[in-house]
Amino acid sequence: MQPRIKICCISSVEEALAAIDHGASALGLVGPMPSGPGVISDELIAEIIRIIPPATGSFLLTSETSAEQIISHHRKVHTNTIQIVDELREGTYQEIRAALPAVKIVQVVHVTGERSIEEAIRLSELTDAILLDSGNPALAVKELGGTGRVHNWAISRKIRESIRKPVFLAGGLRMENVRQAVEQVQPFGIDLCSGVRTGGKLDPHKLEGFFEAVNSK
Repeated sequence: MQPRIKICCISSVEEALAAIDHGASALGLVGPMPSGPGVISDELIAEIIRIIPPATGSFLLTSETSAEQIISHHRKVHTNTIQIVDELREGTYQEIRAALPAVKIVQVVHVTGERSIEEAIRLSELTDAILLDSGNPALAVKELGGTGRVHNWAISRKIRESIRKPVFLAGGLRMENVRQAVEQVQPFGIDLCSGVRTGGKLDPHKLEGFFEAVNSK
């Protein structure tokens, strides 16, 4: 089965429609972040949500670390999925589910070493899916994704084999390496931002090449 493709860092209605036209099954919409590309206003996220097909996954990337603030953030934009890019430090996933029962919860795990395996296993029991990304939340200015760097896919493969929930793979994916990533990790979905952009803008030629690479055998 071919992985689903999520195009992240969508910055406009036009980019959203272009990504969907090329075959994206989900879009990533980035709220305020301490670092990384693609941040847009909550008002623009809500505008994009209003024009995309209901079947398209809409992921709110939130760096909020309390259940209360995550719920509040989501109620401004109304995506069908919340992607939590940092550690949940206050409140619980159950609180988020109770407040937003129709919304899926995806937790990002930054693959920094073997210890990420146990972290992913633990978090998978509390969420609907795990997204494996490059980054380092321990830095003074947190890296919470959008690094354009590849991480250790062998660890990602171990995580995918160890949990029952869907796994998305992110981090430095582009048309030249995505087929290798898919074959090695065999994720449910793949997620990318910079790999289909030129000068920060969505590049239709890179989009086309990326989808061709994913769907090649």
